[in-house]
Amino acid sequence: MKITRYELFQSPPRWLFLRIDTDAGIAGWGEPVIEGRAATVRAAVDELMEQLIGKNPLNIEDHWNALYRGGFYRGGPILMSAISGIDQALWDIKGKHHNTPIHQLLGGKARDAIRVYSWIGGDRPADVAMAAKEMAAHGFTAVKMNATEELQYVDSHEHIDRAVERIAAVREAVGPAMGIGIDFHGRVHKPMAKVLVRELEPYRPMFIEEPVLPENNEALREIARHTNIPIATGERMFSRWQFKGLLTDGYVDIIQPDVSHAGGITECKKIISMAEAFDVAAAPHCPLGPIALAACLQVDATCHNAFIQEQSIGIHYNQGSELLDYVNNKSVFHFEKGYVAIPEGPGLGITINEEHVRAMAKTGHNWRNPLWRHKDGSVAEW
Repeated sequence: MKITRYELFQSPPRWLFLRIDTDAGIAGWGEPVIEGRAATVRAAVDELMEQLIGKNPLNIEDHWNALYRGGFYRGGPILMSAISGIDQALWDIKGKHHNTPIHQLLGGKARDAIRVYSWIGGDRPADVAMAAKEMAAHGFTAVKMNATEELQYVDSHEHIDRAVERIAAVREAVGPAMGIGIDFHGRVHKPMAKVLVRELEPYRPMFIEEPVLPENNEALREIARHTNIPIATGERMFSRWQFKGLLTDGYVDIIQPDVSHAGGITECKKIISMAEAFDVAAAPHCPLGPIALAACLQVDATCHNAFIQEQSIGIHYNQGSELLDYVNNKSVFHFEKGYVAIPEGPGLGITINEEHVRAMAKTGHNWRNPLWRHKDGSVAEW
């Protein structure tokens, strides 16, 4: 079997899909994208796919190494996201070729289903208590929300009070059993993060996410001294080599690699398994499309330390286009009592609605995250 061609589809709301074809009539799908840089990743996929045409798609480990190690300059969000989508598509082909789900090729399932959480509140969180109650009514047992709007390095405690009030309102609305993930989104710098984590303690969050930017991960040491809340990070880290230092430092409790950013199924399986040796949990990042979510579930199935999965159905970014629009077997992502079953179909376990993909790719998108500024005109972290 040989790879014969590929196609890319830049589809709304902010996704990029990849289809790889073979001379055996088997096609695989991947989702290589960085939110806000889809066209840039698209160009990287074009460059990388040049060396795969005519190759056997089943030799995934060799292809991964050739794509990663074959360039003198390697890593980073763009190249790793391009590799991620290619890797997902190759695994989809391999699973379809053997007529088995990917997780069986990775050693088999460690679980039948995984807990999921739903986003509430948007970029500037509002009405979060009502939204959390709605998610609880839909059967979710966990939600995630942004902690704050933009914050300066040292800011008014009024902003801290507002953030705490919102989180307190969510806890009051849903009671003690609901898991609440609080995403600092890299908006909070170390001086204010130390203040905020202490203020949040009484509300027992499930975790705090990215309390500082990943380039400031050394600050986690000090933040961890100020709280007993589990610390999560990793959505903007792109290989096992980046996670290595984070794990050996010992101040993170939950890692969040993204299967569309951190090297695909091949690399995320290795990252999460490496974390297990440090007694660190995994909650893979995935505010993306159906292919990325299906790939996450295949990895989750095989990793003992994966405990919850992000998913983007109904997320605030999906305006005008929704995840389920792109799949034919919509029941594969059916949530029941806060869990989703591991897909059992061949490959990724989903059937792409190719007609819809092609139609929406004609519309395309040029999604960009907002650019925020502080009152003094300086650029704020989004």
